[in-house]
Amino acid sequence: MLRIITLMSCLATLLFAGQVHAQDDDPKGEITIDAIPGKKTATYGDGSGISWKLKVKSTYNVRQDGKLNYEILTDDWKKVWSGSANVRLGKNASKNFSVRFPGQKAGIYRVHFSFNLSYYDDTVRRVVAVDPEKIHTELHKPEDFAEFWNKSKEQLAKINPDYKISEVQSRDKDLRTYKVEMRSWNNVRIRGWLTVPTQGRNWPVIYKLPGYNIPMRPETDKPDFAVFSIDVRGNGMSRDVIAPEADRYNVANIDNKELYIYHGVYMDCLRGLDFIMSQGKNLSLNTNHVAVLGGSQGATLAIVVAALDKRVTACTFELPLYADMHDAYAIGTSFPKTTWPVNRFQDYIKAHRTFTPERFLSVWDYYDPQNFIGLINCPVLMGVGLLDEFCPPRCSFGMYNKIASGVQKEYRVAPDKAHEMNFDYFMFQLLWLKESLRAPN
Repeated sequence: MLRIITLMSCLATLLFAGQVHAQDDDPKGEITIDAIPGKKTATYGDGSGISWKLKVKSTYNVRQDGKLNYEILTDDWKKVWSGSANVRLGKNASKNFSVRFPGQKAGIYRVHFSFNLSYYDDTVRRVVAVDPEKIHTELHKPEDFAEFWNKSKEQLAKINPDYKISEVQSRDKDLRTYKVEMRSWNNVRIRGWLTVPTQGRNWPVIYKLPGYNIPMRPETDKPDFAVFSIDVRGNGMSRDVIAPEADRYNVANIDNKELYIYHGVYMDCLRGLDFIMSQGKNLSLNTNHVAVLGGSQGATLAIVVAALDKRVTACTFELPLYADMHDAYAIGTSFPKTTWPVNRFQDYIKAHRTFTPERFLSVWDYYDPQNFIGLINCPVLMGVGLLDEFCPPRCSFGMYNKIASGVQKEYRVAPDKAHEMNFDYFMFQLLWLKESLRAPN
């Protein structure tokens, strides 16, 4: 018995040693893949081929053989076309591969490139837009949409804003900084920051709306503008009465369109514009040149303000959260794991059995920015990150294409960004704002 145990122990030791030796013998190195679209912005024409170049560099000290598999899918993960090519990559070598997908109709598509080699497996995932200005999505606008918001505006107008403005010490000698308080929907007190250049007067105004649970701060990097940044209810300085947890914010009272948190939030944004317009002479603001600006949730808020109040003279936004909620919900649930914010809505629906997806969408139809955007009559600039999973590009462009004909509009795409934009976009946006608001250069 002892001999058997000893023999088994020796065999196990030999097997383990062999495995370690084999692992030690595995070649070491890395492979980098640079995927470059044939069109700089990964935006192609309707029906034209979709070309990509893959620059591959290996630091492995051995040759590798295998396959390059590539496919194109719809944005909700339905396969459209696939292909493959043999790969032979020498040791410490670089090699370029050209891939051309067949042309597609207008839409947003996923393109995947998978390398399956002797000692390396990886997939590069990118997104392309095909004729985005021809993307058309269905409009789900309630018959009483205009009545609902006109009534809300009338009720807001009856609430005394009771503005309180206090100057605070600024670290920047070129700016005056003010903390602002006011009464809004349901008499809730909200707050914001106003910065105004110390030299000169009659400054054009940027009205900055907040992202999702992003506390606002005094704006110090736009010296050619006065900037008012508002904390809506439940955000930043405005959490003394309404203060839901971050992961519960967008489902607070969602089962009632009158009580839903965004009813008050949208009215807060209009009340903030009222403040700007009422203080022009007192604070050196040019109320004839006011732009609304926001990203993510702030994009939706900017759209709503520009739609409901014609005193806005320019509207710029990027990564518009909640655009076309019907399609956004379908796309979000098509991922292997449902994406935010759809997963938050889905969790709420699962926990409240009588609140069905249909009821959820019927409430959101009153708040969907695509139902507002057709009311805008001032110039519009939109930014889209093609890799954005929170704000599906199809929904952004579907909404953008509902801007009324005759309204000046343009967009910029960041092909390698998800829920963010690149430096080039923000530089262009600044120049666009200067032109739109006739700010000094």
